[in-house]
Amino acid sequence: SQIVTHGTMAARAVVRDVGRVLGMPYGFVDQIAKLIPFEVGMTLDDALQQEELLAERYEKEEDLKQLLDIARGLEGLARNVGKHAGGVVIAPSELTDFTTLYCEQGSDQMVTQFDKNDLEAIGLVKFDFLGLRTLTIIHKAVIAINNRPTAHDQEPVSLKNLPMDDAITYDLIKTGKTTALFQLESRGMKDLIKRLLPDCFDDLVALVALYRPGPLQSGMVNEFIDRKYGRASIAYPHPLLEPILKPTFGVILYQEQVMEIARAMAGFSLGAADLLRSAMGKKNEEKMATQRKVFVEGALNNNIAENTATNIYDLMEKFASYGFNKSHSAAYAMITYQTAWLKAHYPAHFMASSLSADMEHTDRVVTLIAECRDTGLTIVNPDINTCQYYFEAINNTQITYGLGAIKGLGAGVIEAVTQARRASGAFETLFDFCTRADNKRINKRALESLIQAGAMDDLGPHRASLMASVPLALDLANQKSQNRRAGQSDLFGVEAPQTTTARYTEIPQWSEAELLSAEKDTLGLYLSGHPINGFMDELEQMIHARLADVNPDRDRSLVVAGLVVGMRTMNTRRGRMAFVTLDDQTARLELAIFSDLFSRNREVIRNDSLLVVHGQVSVDEFTGGYKMAAESIFNLDQAREAFADTITVVIDGNTADLTVIDRLEEIMNSAPRGGCKILFHYRTDNEEGKFVVDHDRHVALSGSLLDSLRDLVGQSAVAVTYRKQPAAVVDDSVESAA
Repeated sequence: SQIVTHGTMAARAVVRDVGRVLGMPYGFVDQIAKLIPFEVGMTLDDALQQEELLAERYEKEEDLKQLLDIARGLEGLARNVGKHAGGVVIAPSELTDFTTLYCEQGSDQMVTQFDKNDLEAIGLVKFDFLGLRTLTIIHKAVIAINNRPTAHDQEPVSLKNLPMDDAITYDLIKTGKTTALFQLESRGMKDLIKRLLPDCFDDLVALVALYRPGPLQSGMVNEFIDRKYGRASIAYPHPLLEPILKPTFGVILYQEQVMEIARAMAGFSLGAADLLRSAMGKKNEEKMATQRKVFVEGALNNNIAENTATNIYDLMEKFASYGFNKSHSAAYAMITYQTAWLKAHYPAHFMASSLSADMEHTDRVVTLIAECRDTGLTIVNPDINTCQYYFEAINNTQITYGLGAIKGLGAGVIEAVTQARRASGAFETLFDFCTRADNKRINKRALESLIQAGAMDDLGPHRASLMASVPLALDLANQKSQNRRAGQSDLFGVEAPQTTTARYTEIPQWSEAELLSAEKDTLGLYLSGHPINGFMDELEQMIHARLADVNPDRDRSLVVAGLVVGMRTMNTRRGRMAFVTLDDQTARLELAIFSDLFSRNREVIRNDSLLVVHGQVSVDEFTGGYKMAAESIFNLDQAREAFADTITVVIDGNTADLTVIDRLEEIMNSAPRGGCKILFHYRTDNEEGKFVVDHDRHVALSGSLLDSLRDLVGQSAVAVTYRKQPAAVVDDSVESAA
């Protein structure tokens, strides 16, 4: 049977429940609940001691006092039942001989009414079965590798025969490029990898065991790494401990080491040693006190001094609460190594399998595609004539896009595409596609998704024309289908002629911004380009570094630019602040935008907006990556105005007439005043002249001003140079003048 879990009324939850039953306003109850710190084990009494504002309001507000007093009485009680994610109990006879059972609502599956602790207490054995998507990824990657065209020339890949000392695999892990590798994906883990630099399987086992809150917060990780690299001495409290602790440099890292120490020092049996491990791991003080006495007596019988035995037990007690089950860690490390080996030797096949496993999660697809690009893999744009439902490796450097990852397409649509393609070959035009594919499954929305994603680029003039031609293509397909059903063909099987000519609608092409926006809507990412690319000539004059090159060890105060790809806000005592993720196609960086700055810039801080940010970069202690505390924020127009130094306009004297000069004067007179000077170059075949507009004609640079100038004299005839700091930082008087 599977095992019950009992949900309890924790601090925040009980406040919300009581508030609802008392009929209190949702906003009031939500406000109070959010004053309770979101920490494991937090109680209402602890919250009242830690949070001054909550305590003050508790004393002053009768409604709040009533709410918390009732909630404190109910806190910790069982609230609901659930089912343990992977726990299964096995009994030697009927389960009802040992535990009561209940049947899940809407199911015929039985679940124990005793939780996992009670089941162990009555002597039953609990097993945890984990369903890991990673195992499916590995399995499909191996099949793809062994089915590739050149596979017959080589020994088939078998996970059972992987060399466990493969230098290429460990070199990959040490680089920290571990996205898609089991257990090694988080920013914090990547930082730990770069510090530990694992170079053997034992190091991987230790890595999995070390990256947990206990070891990280206790300083145990630093001690382990320092001992590994000789920066700290390795000492053993007793010679008997050396063979047990040598693999972990004298640090008690695994629960099995506690058991081995108990056996070697005090003569414990395996069963008795496991009882000691369990007591320490669960911090059962009563059992630990009993076990201490047994341990010391056993050590004395083994001719070990009492104070030595006591010190060693204290050491075990200290580390056992952080200790991890080594067999668990080794099993995880084995899967980790398998994923790393596949990524190191067959990166395209492994990443294609990883992408296919997470196609329904757009954010995950975006992350994995970014990793592919970072590691030199090419993602081939979607194409209905070559792509399948899943991502597939073409060779060891290229991956075709999985049609199943395009929003708005179901499995039925893609099946209709591949069936028609198999039956009659590649599609030649949009009209050919619509008449051949099953029109019962191909609808307007599916066609538009395919066009916006770029999957039909080879079937017509351009995406705008294809999109505008969809209604006509569907009409022709329906007409052909009706003719076929009505038997409108001659004796030789030639279909009746169409009454409408199949011609693409003539329409201007989409701008790059429109094209990329459509890709983002259907793919969740910008595949054929990035919105920032069209502005990089300007931005590179303003910024100090691309996001991939940010390094606080080199420079902490930086100007960077990127597109907002994620944002979350939170309430603080000073107001609402935001955490924003910037992306510039080279990397991502999280910004902390404090309440004053956020309130002043709320209009420009939104998803998909391009921001230029000046701030202080530091190491994120939680993730191990970098973060920035923003000090100034600009959208593109604001950045142009703040960073612009000079506009240079080239006038071709051979073609410019008085109309051009008059129009130029109109543009200058209508431009708002600002801190950017304008330099004019007047060129003819025989001479070149230049003059600078007087300082009282300085202007505020904007996109509309640039567009007006470029429309008049040409795109390449207008250039802007920028400062590396915003005007407010360089010269306060410029900002005042603006």
